Amino acid sequence: MKKRYKKSIPKPRTPPQAIKPIGPVLNTGYSHGGASTSRQALQGYMPIKSSPKADVDANLGILRNRSADMAINSPLGASAINASRAHVIGAGLKVAPKIDYGLLGLSANEAMEWQRHTKAEFALWAESLECDLYRKHSFYDMQDIVFMSYLIDGDAWAAVKYRKPKNDMPYCMKVQLFEASRVCNPGSMSAYGNSALMDVQKRNTENGNRIINGVEINSDGAVVAYWIANRIPYDPYDCSPVKWVRVEAFGQQTGFFNVLQISHEERPEQYRGVPFLAPVIEELKQISRYTAAELTAAIVKSYFSLFFKTADASEGGLDYALPEAFDMREKINFDEFSFALGPGTMNELPPGYDVKTVDGSRSLSTFEPFVNALISHTGAALGIPSEVLLSRFQSSYSAARGALLQFSSIVKMRRTWFARDFCQPIYEMWLAEAVAIGRIEAKGFFDDPLIRKAWSKANWYGPVMGQLDPVKEAQAYKMNVDYGFISGEQAAREISGTEYEENISQISMEKKIWRDNNMDYPITVPTEAEKGDNQIED
Repeated sequence: MKKRYKKSIPKPRTPPQAIKPIGPVLNTGYSHGGASTSRQALQGYMPIKSSPKADVDANLGILRNRSADMAINSPLGASAINASRAHVIGAGLKVAPKIDYGLLGLSANEAMEWQRHTKAEFALWAESLECDLYRKHSFYDMQDIVFMSYLIDGDAWAAVKYRKPKNDMPYCMKVQLFEASRVCNPGSMSAYGNSALMDVQKRNTENGNRIINGVEINSDGAVVAYWIANRIPYDPYDCSPVKWVRVEAFGQQTGFFNVLQISHEERPEQYRGVPFLAPVIEELKQISRYTAAELTAAIVKSYFSLFFKTADASEGGLDYALPEAFDMREKINFDEFSFALGPGTMNELPPGYDVKTVDGSRSLSTFEPFVNALISHTGAALGIPSEVLLSRFQSSYSAARGALLQFSSIVKMRRTWFARDFCQPIYEMWLAEAVAIGRIEAKGFFDDPLIRKAWSKANWYGPVMGQLDPVKEAQAYKMNVDYGFISGEQAAREISGTEYEENISQISMEKKIWRDNNMDYPITVPTEAEKGDNQIED
């Protein structure tokens, strides 16, 4: 009998068990780092980044006040301001016209002659007091004032106006400088020192534009006008009513600036600048307090004061015990809450008073390293090395040179900003007037904006950086010029702040004087390394 087999039916596979969750994920991205809300060090640390209006404009009044106080009453704050001022502006940035003569169809010699004449014409205006509406400063002095205002207030302001020329000045253009606090919302209480969010932004009822801290912007966010008060709103010595006037940012016909705002904003949709010292105001104030406390302690430590106790008021006292050492006119009337401390001071204690101990000892061993560390942090935030901030170079040549090079990059950046915001616009508006009245010839200046830009190109040069080793510096510049990395003109400006062409002309005249007196002009003897570099290999 044939054995029958049952057809086996495959059993269904048991589905794999679902992966059990291991719990909430606690470490994704920054959730367990800088964005953690569970770490003890960060639990109470919940700052909020808001709009520039809330973060900057609402706090601008108190920031300006504290920044101005630090610039005046804090030695370190004044050093930071003056170091930036001295290295960026110095005695004023000088213009060097550099026209695009290839685009203009001029030869190199024609371009040099035009640039020389234009520079002389600009000096006629810039070095005169007639360039200032108040007739107090030259253009180079105004640069210093504007840069100081930019550092302390966060932005500086200048209006360009035209008046009939006086005396022998052929130009009508004048520059008016005014305080940053005068640019504010009309009628706002923040202008009087109070900060209120409702006063940061207002609406121009005539055209619907927004006014943010005195800057009027249209629906695109573009600046169209400024609201300027007729005087500084908070002035206890001027009780005249405050009135605001709306000044359009650009001329309707020329397109040139009516008002210049010299600032450097760091956020989109930010319309007012932040004071230079704003990131370090707290540190500067604490350093000032700590320094004053240590200075007072050092002075007290140097005092030697004597305290005499009298058993009975009828027994006399110091008047009888030390008649030669204590003059009646120098006696301080007794005050139960005050005793004098000073060098050789003697205090008579009335009955019932006693001095247990007077300990003047105090250790200052940690003062200098602690303060130097704070100064380094402050300088790092401001982009100023501590050596430059303190004007003290006690380290090696390499370290000091590195500090100066680091600072020079910050100086060049701020100088570029300043020239771009203030110097170049003023120069271009002056040049337009000079061409319009026929003092300077520039073909096609008003016909094509590209041609006008080619005529208006210029470089601005300021004070040179200090040299720790002039011999090494000169050798380095010579190599850069020899290899074509920089021009002789650039080297002359960076080394001594002089004009290369004028130097060559002066040297030529000096050589002639030597020859006329039968003398040989000194010739620099090349070194062995330079001789080797000049040899031509076969």
